Order: sequence, then structure tokens, then C-alpha cells
Amino acid sequence: MQRQLTIETHGPGLYEFTALADRFVSEVRPDMGLLTLFCQHTSCSLVIQENADPDVKRDLNAFFARLVPNADDPAMDYLVHRAEGADDMPAHIKAALTQTSLSIPVSDGRLMLGTWQGIYLFEHRARPHTRRVVAHLSA
Repeated sequence: MQRQLTIETHGPGLYEFTALADRFVSEVRPDMGLLTLFCQHTSCSLVIQENADPDVKRDLNAFFARLVPNADDPAMDYLVHRAEGADDMPAHIKAALTQTSLSIPVSDGRLMLGTWQGIYLFEHRARPHTRRVVAHLSA
């Protein structure tokens, strides 16, 4: 079974969509399986991360902003690709450092995530986007 999930973003940050993925799995309700999530974009990524303490999201955003600043930062003056603005190439770099695909085991019709784990789209661009993630369940 397969479905396209849509996640609206409004700037850089982590957007949890665990509930969307869980809803998809619960509709199929397989005894066992594997959920594969695939992001159809090159300037955002997917991560599994803690969903209990909002400081984790803040710290991850701050870390990636320091690790890969916008192209208008003097440290990034070597970048050539700036077709869509100062955050364009840095967004591609951040996506390359993370993941565009995740695999999550499913058992008894449930995602086998840990207690504090959530599924996030990690938006690396400044302007709002409508992001597409393909959810594929193999039973």
C-alpha cells in the first residue's frame, strides 16, 4: 500500500508528522511490515527525533544554522548555486547531511517507534512550502 503525505511548512525547522504516518499504518493494520517514507524534495529531509522536549528541536535548528549558514554569510562565499536565494544551496547541503528516506518497523498495526521518538520533516528553506512524502507499507 502506498500514499502521498503532504506537509505544509512555514520556514526552517522540524515539522512532526508522526500522526499522519500512524494513521496510514492503522488503516492497513498489518501484523508485521516495514514503513518506508521517502521525501520527494532536495532541500528538506526526514529525521526521527525526540518529540518530548521542544528544546531538542530548537537546539537542532541552531546547530544546523551554525554548521551550514546561508550563502550570504562570508564563510559561504565559495558557493556558486544561489538560483533561489541565499538559503538555496545551504538547504541542499543540509539535506545531504541528513536523510531523504526512513524505514520504520511495524508490528500489530503500529509503528515500532520508541517512547520519545517522532517522525519529522526537517525544512531547510526560509519560505513556506508544500512538501510531499511518499509512504510505502510492505507487509
